[in-house]
Amino acid sequence: MPNIKQIAKIAGVSVSTVSRVINHHAYVSEDKRRAVMEAIVQLNYSRNLNAVHLSKGTTNIIGVMVPSINHAYFSRLMEGISSEALMKDYQLMVCQTNYNPVSEGKVLDMLKMKQMDGIIIGSKTLAWEQIEPFTEYGPIVACEDAGTSAISSVYLDHYDCFRQGMRYLIERGHRQIGFCLGRADSANSLKRRRAYEDALAAIHEAVREEWMFYQCLRIEDGLAVVHQWLRMRERPTALLVTSDQVAAGIITEARKNGIRIPEDLAVIGFDNQPIAQVFDLTTIDNQLFEMGSAAFQMAYDHITKKRTKPENRELGYLLIERSTV
Repeated sequence: MPNIKQIAKIAGVSVSTVSRVINHHAYVSEDKRRAVMEAIVQLNYSRNLNAVHLSKGTTNIIGVMVPSINHAYFSRLMEGISSEALMKDYQLMVCQTNYNPVSEGKVLDMLKMKQMDGIIIGSKTLAWEQIEPFTEYGPIVACEDAGTSAISSVYLDHYDCFRQGMRYLIERGHRQIGFCLGRADSANSLKRRRAYEDALAAIHEAVREEWMFYQCLRIEDGLAVVHQWLRMRERPTALLVTSDQVAAGIITEARKNGIRIPEDLAVIGFDNQPIAQVFDLTTIDNQLFEMGSAAFQMAYDHITKKRTKPENRELGYLLIERSTV
């Protein structure tokens, strides 16, 4: 296998000049750069990246742990992460886990084995106590509140933003309110349910379990919600839906069945995805792009030693008023 000494000999330059050309350093004359590149082509040379990473102590790769890549929430989060990675000349290794703790453990082991420089967690099922020991091998940044652990995090106050959505509906005269969530037992869903119960208690309304819809993740889940709603004797007049995709499915199926939005059923979505604008959907912008961007920057700052202690950053949110309430 050819090496840089052979390249230097053929190009008629020093080994250090070859190194500067290969690593895209400035201050190399155009003639010398051209001679080195011609020698590289002549010898069919390619860098041994494993050796480069070993010598540098970094891989220029950050792992991104997400349960699914086929979900609008994580797609938007990835956009924010990848935009920063591109500017920092970093590669991303996307690891889909389907909330499988064994799969999540394998991603953490990759950090331990130095196959990546750090990990950004989009969502997970492992407890923080199981994840925290792996911070010894590289930075781990969570896109949710990691509490007092040694894991950096950028997050949204899910209790507060859900309570804001409830307040908005109540101020517009709604008392019979239901909700649609993803995983019933996730930390964020539990906070949202608590906000829902507290808001109803404040107006002396009872909690109705039949008005709570779980595992609502995609457009087709919104269709199923409408079918359930139609079968009810007593129906909620408003739904707080933690996904614009699901909310779009609800609106589409409701209109097919002659249900007027918002006169018969008011709908608030979450995430402020592009589909929300298409459907003129009232929604809550939870800054997913900004969350991904901030998460990458945190990881990068730890890798480059600009930051040595865990950081926890709470992002704001904004209720976007449109025509579905």
